[in-house]
Amino acid sequence: MLHCRGRCIRWRSQLFKWHSTYAILEQDGDLVDISAQMLIFATVVERGSISAAARAMGQTPSAVSKQIGLLEDQVHHRLLHRSRTGVSPTQEGQELYEKCKAMSEMFNEAKAVISTFDSVPRGILKIASSVAFGKSQLIPKLPGFLDENPEVQVSLDLTDREVDVQSEGYDGAICFAEQRKSSDVVMRRFMQSRRVLCASPAYLGRCGTPQDFASLASHNCLRISENNERNWWSKPQNGHQQGFEAQGTFTGNSTDVVFQAALNGIGIARLPSYMTAAKFLSGELVHVLPRYAPPSTDIAVMFADRRNLAPKTRAFVDFLVREFREVPVLGMAGIYS
Repeated sequence: MLHCRGRCIRWRSQLFKWHSTYAILEQDGDLVDISAQMLIFATVVERGSISAAARAMGQTPSAVSKQIGLLEDQVHHRLLHRSRTGVSPTQEGQELYEKCKAMSEMFNEAKAVISTFDSVPRGILKIASSVAFGKSQLIPKLPGFLDENPEVQVSLDLTDREVDVQSEGYDGAICFAEQRKSSDVVMRRFMQSRRVLCASPAYLGRCGTPQDFASLASHNCLRISENNERNWWSKPQNGHQQGFEAQGTFTGNSTDVVFQAALNGIGIARLPSYMTAAKFLSGELVHVLPRYAPPSTDIAVMFADRRNLAPKTRAFVDFLVREFREVPVLGMAGIYS
């Protein structure tokens, strides 16, 4: 009795090890997942014959028989009594079947959940966007997206910090294309952003209007904190970039903060044209050096993986491309001069 109990404990311990790991076997050049063999074994026991199980699974009897044989080789026990009328589990096979049955039930529950999935966008769409773009461009467009996708709920974070799409669980993040640091994410460009120089009439009335690029260095230039690349103002000169580090009495932690500082007459800012176009037309901002063309950039949406993209994410990416593809590149030389 003690010997039988000890053998049973050893068997259960080994069985737990098999069930907890997805061991990969290589037989006759085929890679076979032991978990799949366990599901096949459970079906054979429940159907009472290999041929009946094969029909239920859409397999051939020989393929099912081969997988049962491979499983028996792996566990070093015969699992089935075979006869002309069918099969029945051995003592070891019955113990294994109880585990395989639980596994099969969990698998069928998972299949039932998967069957509810479809191509309709639904669920919470967690996205991040730069502050300025989110406030001035994205949020005004969101009613149209939500009308098109009534089963989607948007969770939007506005931030100018670098976002890690994968580790932070975002479905997508909108940023300038040059902010992409990792090759592990997919990036879809959907809009070109032209940068322009601007200042309020009040500032220009106090400090004068720059007449050329070189004179900018003597003005109060508004900076963006922790972003040295965007504080380097340059222009093409004889095939090279000529420029200077923007210096002044004000630094903001986002483009939106710098935009507000420019509106309130603190200094000259270099901003995306989508933020300034309406203010040029209203007269709240003046286009400084309109023939100066700072380097433009692309605005993009980043997401973790193009393969098996969730319908809600795909719908959002397609919406961005469609809505912003036709947006004109504002602030080109001469428009506001």
